[in-house]
Amino acid sequence: MEIMSGFTLTDIETSGARIRLRHGGNGPPLLLLHGNPLTHVAWHKVAPALAERFHVVAADLRGYGDSSAPPEEPNSANYSFRAMAQDQVEVMQTLGYDRFFVAGHDRGGRTTHRMCLDHPEKVLKAAIIDIVPTLDMWAAMDKEAAISGWHWPLMAQPADFPERMLGGVDPDWFMRKKLLKLTADLSHIPPEIWNEYVRCFNEKTIRGSCGDYRAAAGIDCELDTADLGRKLNMPILVLWGNSSSVGKRFADPIGLWKLRAEDVRGEALPSGHYVNEEAPEQVLDWFLRFFT
Repeated sequence: MEIMSGFTLTDIETSGARIRLRHGGNGPPLLLLHGNPLTHVAWHKVAPALAERFHVVAADLRGYGDSSAPPEEPNSANYSFRAMAQDQVEVMQTLGYDRFFVAGHDRGGRTTHRMCLDHPEKVLKAAIIDIVPTLDMWAAMDKEAAISGWHWPLMAQPADFPERMLGGVDPDWFMRKKLLKLTADLSHIPPEIWNEYVRCFNEKTIRGSCGDYRAAAGIDCELDTADLGRKLNMPILVLWGNSSSVGKRFADPIGLWKLRAEDVRGEALPSGHYVNEEAPEQVLDWFLRFFT
């Protein structure tokens, strides 16, 4: 079965990376950003319906999927959410858009948050899915969180310790272990999408995603700390899974985001972490109302 039939598959060169994406549809531009350890095809359940109303751009973050993974700088700055946001702004500019809607899940949500801070003139509205701000995530890293969210401290270790560990396991086995700690089962993932996820767990993406997590433990925290007190002015939609770690560990995700944005709305959906794949109908309903 063809993945995201009707969408155009292409690469766009940015100032820092080569970005793989699919785009299609007509209407206002809507950028969709995935999380770890996935790729842009994580949006396969909602992208076709969204393309009836929007020009949908589903892109791989740098270091993920079939996007390039540049050599990591000493402070991991080129894997920061700032660098990832810059890539995607340039992607949209190449496609002819100076202003657009954006939605991001997991790492894509953190990229979206940084994009709103660094490029507020570009973002009309933003949806952030199943995360709390990065500083709040680290502040809540107690024993339980460190055990359940083991990949945060593991992948943030200096190179090439986590790369060697992750590179020594079977990709299919690892992906099952990684995803099943955040969702009840994998029945929401069709075989062709699963095969893409497994294919894209490789030396390049392991290196890129570890750079991402090292940045999140270092320079991303520095950037976010410098921006404490700044509030986003564009409307923000916050969605999370009621059985995800966000839903279980944080009593008031909306309240946390209201400390960082003036206009915040949203709710918990019946889902684990992978909300756009586990609860696509509810995500689609929210997007069609919010991005109108």
